[in-house]
Amino acid sequence: MDVQAITKYARMSHQKVREITREIQGMPVGRALDVLRFTPRKSARIVLKTLRSAVANAENNANLAADTLVVKEAVVGTGPTFKRWKASARGMAAPRLRRTAHVKIVVAQVEGRVARAAAPKAAAKPAPETKPAEPPKGEQK
Repeated sequence: MDVQAITKYARMSHQKVREITREIQGMPVGRALDVLRFTPRKSARIVLKTLRSAVANAENNANLAADTLVVKEAVVGTGPTFKRWKASARGMAAPRLRRTAHVKIVVAQVEGRVARAAAPKAAAKPAPETKPAEPPKGEQK
């Protein structure tokens, strides 16, 4: 089952937010939250807030466990642009475009298994067998 959350009119350019959403697509929710939590950008805080809302929607409205969720889709669209003017040299005015973005995150439950981040790690491979060390050439019998 797919559950979504949408943040509209986020005061940041859609290009800046899109960089962050590309990183978390397809990730288990726990790992995506960690990535966003330690990304030092304003756009990461906006996406983190939206992802937490999607997880809360899944837990409360669809009765899904958070550790079985995966970020199925993370889409950023352009919102309306605020057109402002700033004083410029020689009595002129320069345009300033204040861009906004709409962030949509869809989470889905992994069917039949636990999400990758929560799954136990496989046992380590055994070390390859080593040959006995050969004696140096000068000490042959």
